Amino acid sequence: MKKSDKKALKRSALLLTAGALAVGLAACGSNGNNEPAANTGGASNEAAANTGASGGDSGKKVTITFQNIYPDETSVTNKIMKELVADYEAANPNIKIELDSLNTDQQKLKLKTQAASKEVPDITIVNPAAQMKPFVDAGVLAPLNDMLDQNGLKDTFQKGLLDYYSFDGNVYALPDGNNIEVVYYNKDLFAQAGITDVPKTFDEMLEDVKALKAKGITPIAIGEKDTWTGSFLFMNILLRTNGGPGFLQDVMDGKKDFNDPAFVEAVDAFQELVQAGAFPEGATSIDANAGGNIFKTGKAAMFIIGSWETGNIDASSVAGKVGAFSFPTVNGKGDVNQFMLAPGSGFAISANSKHPQETKDFLNYFMSNFPKKKFELKDAVGLGQVVEGDFAAAGYSELAVGILDLFKSVSGGDLAFDNTMNPAVAQAHLSSIQNLFVQKVDSKQVAKEHQDAFAANK
Repeated sequence: MKKSDKKALKRSALLLTAGALAVGLAACGSNGNNEPAANTGGASNEAAANTGASGGDSGKKVTITFQNIYPDETSVTNKIMKELVADYEAANPNIKIELDSLNTDQQKLKLKTQAASKEVPDITIVNPAAQMKPFVDAGVLAPLNDMLDQNGLKDTFQKGLLDYYSFDGNVYALPDGNNIEVVYYNKDLFAQAGITDVPKTFDEMLEDVKALKAKGITPIAIGEKDTWTGSFLFMNILLRTNGGPGFLQDVMDGKKDFNDPAFVEAVDAFQELVQAGAFPEGATSIDANAGGNIFKTGKAAMFIIGSWETGNIDASSVAGKVGAFSFPTVNGKGDVNQFMLAPGSGFAISANSKHPQETKDFLNYFMSNFPKKKFELKDAVGLGQVVEGDFAAAGYSELAVGILDLFKSVSGGDLAFDNTMNPAVAQAHLSSIQNLFVQKVDSKQVAKEHQDAFAANK
């Protein structure tokens, strides 16, 4: 990674913290004068009013392929996507939006193949920072600056958030969220296991895992067939054992390496969870959606994932039974007000689209109305666009309001491993962590695998 890219990542980490705080403050339902905010739609009024864009001026029949990562038909975002597509097609009968819905790992793999042959779909999904840079360098994504300048769309995004999707002054993707990782827990299942309070330390979490196992309850839901899930959880632990953010940045800057005691300690702690039976049997054969459904159907006590799941949980059979807390300290280290930060997946447009104007017109419409739909369907927690509505007055759940309170406590954090390191090192890491679900490995060997991969791919 170039030195300029490293500096950009440092800046953007600070910006995301500010963005997360902005969400929490907006959630209070105040416009700064202790009066309820008038705009309950989220995006700027002008942009949100853009509900009947032209679809281009040619009138020709056009099909736009919309690749996405919302295959779960029970999810709120899937419902919103289909509603917006249907509304747009009704207003623009010459336009057909063809959905290509895949889970995250499937989509990443498919996009790599498509990019190699310069056949990226009209709209696709990319992840921020280091993950999207190879696609920008390959010239397969179109700059979106002109589209962002229309209808005030750029101003609907939280301040600084678009920096994660920008290179050399151009914005190449528009994020669907801006989240933090939290621990959701089922209050009823905790009570069944005799657990009276959420764990404040990692040792307490291990004791809770054992108590839940003794009652025949799966302690922590996960779907590790999609390798990012285990990595995201692991990085929580590293954030604590390192005593705060910046471990990966220090590795890139040559101040530390993966053989550092903080990394080895994090691997040891992660393996303690695995060995204690914290996760479902066969976790590596369960994808992320199925893993989440273990929790959302009341079959697991905890779910360690991004705050984007709040709306889905509130729409599930465990609604009203769930609370959330920040990841505990590990061996007395870390600050519970520091979180894994998760700027969302971004919508990008192919540089080789045969219908660039129509595609930009649809994406502009989609993003202008996305926050309004999210707010209305009680799924605006962790949105990347500014939401000024009064969440409590709109009937958001106790869980949602609690998550928004956690946003207000954010004092810093780290990005995911694969949003920080280059793709080759990230893939080695993802495979290494996934392997820990299958077998116990000497933690120093795991550290060496990481360091070897980093040294070979600088």
